[in-house]
Amino acid sequence: MKKTNNSRERRNLLTGLAFIAPNFIGFLIFSLIPVGASLVLSFSNWDLISPPEFIGIGNYKELFTADPLFWKVLWNTVRYCLIAIPGMMILALLLALLVNQRLRGRMIYRFIYFLPVVTSSIAVSIVWTWMFNTDFGLINQFLSIFNVPSINWLADERTAMVAIATVGIWSSAGYNMVLFLAGLQAIPRQLYEACEIDGGGTIRKFTSVTIPMLTPTTFFVLVMSIINSFQVFDYVYMMTGGAPNNTTKSIVSYIYDNGFQFFKMGNASALSWILFLIVFSLTYVQFKMQDKWVEY
Repeated sequence: MKKTNNSRERRNLLTGLAFIAPNFIGFLIFSLIPVGASLVLSFSNWDLISPPEFIGIGNYKELFTADPLFWKVLWNTVRYCLIAIPGMMILALLLALLVNQRLRGRMIYRFIYFLPVVTSSIAVSIVWTWMFNTDFGLINQFLSIFNVPSINWLADERTAMVAIATVGIWSSAGYNMVLFLAGLQAIPRQLYEACEIDGGGTIRKFTSVTIPMLTPTTFFVLVMSIINSFQVFDYVYMMTGGAPNNTTKSIVSYIYDNGFQFFKMGNASALSWILFLIVFSLTYVQFKMQDKWVEY
């Protein structure tokens, strides 16, 4: 009997391993090995043709001390995050509050607000580039009603990053709306009723019940938004290419330029690990500080 049980357990183990093997092999080939290779390449000089040459921390030293564009693209990425993350979170929360109401056709509204999430970023970039067009773009056409002069949104250093961040807000708000909506629907109705008994109105219920009870969702949305915002690439690449004067070039687009435009894979790998350390550090700090404002 014992041998039968051992044999059955062994078969179950082998069956389980067989099921997870494709995923594990895919992770090993397409994720773990490339990550390890990029770490090695970050200490090497490689142009994709010649054999890699080990140069120690030369790539990192060059980026921090001899490459002023590195600091510029890093600041551009931070500036994008400072614009996009608050705007996206506020818009997502407002949309979640709206579609959480008992409105006729609210499922249609949810579908419409979520549609940008599943729309191709290339198509989104093309449409928004047309909307930001100086001569016939819808945005300038709308502003002209109020006698606002035409703005060259994507060619002006003062407005180009704002324009790209606007697209980022519009395209990601729907996904986070769903997260906030799930958080809203998980709030016990009894808490609102208790607040009403204490004389609380709509604003009081929002500030004393909704906001505190949404802090776990807000924390998750904030962490994921920072991770995703630091990796912005497609809208930059399609809408401005980093112009004007590299004021919209993000750190990921700079990684792409170093690797596939200048064939400096060592620099590109070093940039990738610097980005990883930045995102990891910010995420770690958020997890350490969550006890001070997140209520579970």
